[in-house]
Amino acid sequence: MTKLIAVLNVIAWGGFWAFGYIALTTKPADTRQMMIALLLAVAGAGVGLWAYLRLVRASERSGYAKPPRHVLPEHAPNGETGA
Repeated sequence: MTKLIAVLNVIAWGGFWAFGYIALTTKPADTRQMMIALLLAVAGAGVGLWAYLRLVRASERSGYAKPPRHVLPEHAPNGETGA
């Protein structure tokens, strides 16, 4: 599942950059095209950020990345504070 989310992450950020470029470089007379590109860029950024955060969470769970150092006691497993 993480590979699918990673592919989605790459596609979403690619869409963000591509449509963001289109939105920034369109002429002021093409307002409709600029708004559509802007909405697609925002959607790409949202999906890309969501996918990135899911990948970070999955990598922390698998042990590939270190978990956060400071964890509130009510959220720590077995009552550990992580400090």
